[in-house]
Amino acid sequence: MRTLVFGARLLVPMDDAHTRLEDGWVLVEDDRIDHVGAGTVPLGVKIDRKIDARGKVMLPGLVNTHHHLPQVLTRNVPRVQEAPLFRWLTELYDVWRGFDQPAIDAAARVGLGELLLTGCTTTTDHLYLFPGGQERFIDVEIAAAADLGIRFHPTRGSMSRGQSQGGLPPDDICQDEETILADSRRLIAEYHDPRPRAMTRIALAPCAPFSVSEDLMRRTAEMAREHGVRLHTHLAETHDEDTYCAEVYGCRPTELLRRWGWLGRDVWLAHCVCLNDEEIALFGETGTGVAHCPSSNFRLGSGIAPVRAMLDAGVPVGLGVDGSASNDSSNMLAEARQALLAHRVGQDPERWITAEEVLWMATRGGARCLGRDDVGSLEPGKAADLILVDTRRLSYAGASSDLLAALVFSPFPAPVDLAMVNGKVVVEDGELVGVDVPRLVERTNAISEDLLRAAGRSTGKDYFSRY
Repeated sequence: MRTLVFGARLLVPMDDAHTRLEDGWVLVEDDRIDHVGAGTVPLGVKIDRKIDARGKVMLPGLVNTHHHLPQVLTRNVPRVQEAPLFRWLTELYDVWRGFDQPAIDAAARVGLGELLLTGCTTTTDHLYLFPGGQERFIDVEIAAAADLGIRFHPTRGSMSRGQSQGGLPPDDICQDEETILADSRRLIAEYHDPRPRAMTRIALAPCAPFSVSEDLMRRTAEMAREHGVRLHTHLAETHDEDTYCAEVYGCRPTELLRRWGWLGRDVWLAHCVCLNDEEIALFGETGTGVAHCPSSNFRLGSGIAPVRAMLDAGVPVGLGVDGSASNDSSNMLAEARQALLAHRVGQDPERWITAEEVLWMATRGGARCLGRDDVGSLEPGKAADLILVDTRRLSYAGASSDLLAALVFSPFPAPVDLAMVNGKVVVEDGELVGVDVPRLVERTNAISEDLLRAAGRSTGKDYFSRY
């Protein structure tokens, strides 16, 4: 199948040359990009399908580097709307312990659908809650991702250190470490696909230093490297974490990971708000990646990650929408705008993050964090993942001097017009292909309300009222 996407008002491949092409076109063969050009398409090329991109900006699909899809079910819960991270977690653990497979399925479909509608074609998810011995939640997410057609990097998260051992989560939502490692091994064997343009890859992701043991962190890293999969966790999200690590381990969170063998080119870490200059330099030297999640960091009052210093040090930086209960959406274009603005307050204008840098993080930076050289740009041989955004809208009127920047400065509050993943159109005319959205929303709302009521009955708390 050869597909020609033609006539783009602006085509930005996000290649090393920072090319911008007017009247751009991309020729797709099956699941990969065959040619990229501008103007007249070469004669004699057999075309099976044409997609008209006139009036639109064409970009590679965006890459989301951090998420917690099940949190869709606890968005903007009144009780935690003003809660900082640790209180937010301890309040919501009581709701999350009610998750089951139908809940995970609904949440995954909503979150992944939102990502597709806002230009994301490759995403990860960090799922670390398996209450009551339910160990097939990631299988449910993988099935939902396959149905929607998004490229998926689920991470097998874990919590093994509950409150009785000095950890943050309740004991009953933690798992023993042999169970965690056995399921990690199973997921790699059943789902991890190392081939180019793979649709599913697995990573291993203990939750955070305050919810797992040193032994689990070390054994997880050994397993990941034995099987050639990547490592992910939260790090340095708040100063509370600094205090916790100092009291429990006698060092800062980054030093803890260094001791445990958790820095390197096969590791990417979420947040990294509280890094000092030496730690940033260490990340650059080791090639350790960072998922920058500005909306979540603002929402929970955590702070602003030192992204300019990270970029200057050569740290791989991608964007992450983070969990839908700390963002409270899965909107990649909104996250890009937030990243643009986050680094301007109180900063030297010479060191502000630019719109093009933000989009680079959302594409090439994210691909680098996930260890992918086959997504994140529109170049021959790479995966056929692309998006189209129509600029013939009110929000883009007067912005024609730099249409690429307009996608970040002036994003229209509407879906992208088209998203293609692996050569297949999954968003068309701003709608998810093959998804009954009203029915999905109704099902998800019912599950969410049931979870909150059940948590209220077991704890005596009212989750429908403010704290």
